[in-house]
Amino acid sequence: MALTDTAIRKAAPHQKPYKLSDGGGMYLEVMPTGAKYWRLKYRIAGREKRFALGVYPVVSLASARQGREEARKLLVQGVDPSAARQEAKQARAEVIAMAADTFEAVGREWMGRQEVAEVTANKTRWILETFLFPEIGSRPISEITPRELLAALRKIEESGKLETAKRAKIKAGQIFRYAVLEGKVKTDPTTSLRGALKPPKNRHHAAITDPVQVGELLRAIEGFNGQPVTLAALKLAPLVFVRPGELRQAEWAEIDLDGAMWRIPPERMKMNAAHLVPLSKQVLTILRDLHPLTGEGRYVFPGLRSASRPMSENTVNAALRRLGYSGEEMTGHGFRSIAATRLNEMGWNADAIERQLAHSESNKVREAYTHTAQYLDERKRMMQAWADYLDALRAGGKVVAFNPKTG
Repeated sequence: MALTDTAIRKAAPHQKPYKLSDGGGMYLEVMPTGAKYWRLKYRIAGREKRFALGVYPVVSLASARQGREEARKLLVQGVDPSAARQEAKQARAEVIAMAADTFEAVGREWMGRQEVAEVTANKTRWILETFLFPEIGSRPISEITPRELLAALRKIEESGKLETAKRAKIKAGQIFRYAVLEGKVKTDPTTSLRGALKPPKNRHHAAITDPVQVGELLRAIEGFNGQPVTLAALKLAPLVFVRPGELRQAEWAEIDLDGAMWRIPPERMKMNAAHLVPLSKQVLTILRDLHPLTGEGRYVFPGLRSASRPMSENTVNAALRRLGYSGEEMTGHGFRSIAATRLNEMGWNADAIERQLAHSESNKVREAYTHTAQYLDERKRMMQAWADYLDALRAGGKVVAFNPKTG
């Protein structure tokens, strides 16, 4: 006999579950707790199965009957309603996941997992947020085609930023490869874009390497009449030859004046490895003279507008321009080229030079060797000899390079 709403409402719980049939395989199961569940009993492929139609009274008698008829239509077609429901559920989950896994969402997830120096992380974020996220950030990452990605990259290329377009392609590829590993996409579309972008012109950081001209540059720095903090940075740049970002973000807490050592933490290094800079007597003099001006704060070279921020990245280059050196002649990064060129020509150990420049080592055995105390002693000797050599160049006249073998 078919059920009625009145009979369903009056159905009281018993000590054990019991069923009230509505016909066509559908019944109401009344539980000891008082809960009432709509079920459909059916057979498919010779097997008896159960199909949940909902909970009363959320699902009314009329709605449960409608569900029964829809399930029976599927059975007539040979389709298992339980399997059909699971497939529909899976499809909905995939749509939701696809909406959540946009290129920007996956890109930010990837960035959060990277253990790189702060300067590298900032550059990556700038490229993604400025150029790629506005173009394809809202798109499901699994739907982005090579042509769609290429269109975003060519917009960068058309603005004349060839190097940025190249780097954006590299970052996109890293995000897609991460997505492949996470099961969010099947392939990396950047693999089919090989050769699709114009190659950027090779650029080298301008630097003066002729000893006579280096002496002229050092004398020009001595005559700089700008801010004393900027002058100190200009004087230190050739002596320590770290990267410009590492110099301007130097913190007093990293510098041991008594131990004559600057310990740069890994998060501020390009290669994400701690770096030691032995401090020559000349460097210690500059730092001790600067300490009364900035020593109470965090940064050795604080910004002019706010001591809570480091010196601007353009300060040293702007100072060089004031001294009359164009961007094609000399840059802040060029002090590294001066040191690398002259130290190699002077005969210093190439490994010591590379380690002091904080370049990555491809040979792990050699890298382990370069961390020994004996090797650090050699770098200390080299840095003091380099400072003495620069003093001699600044003084003018004929300079005899220090011989690391004879002293």
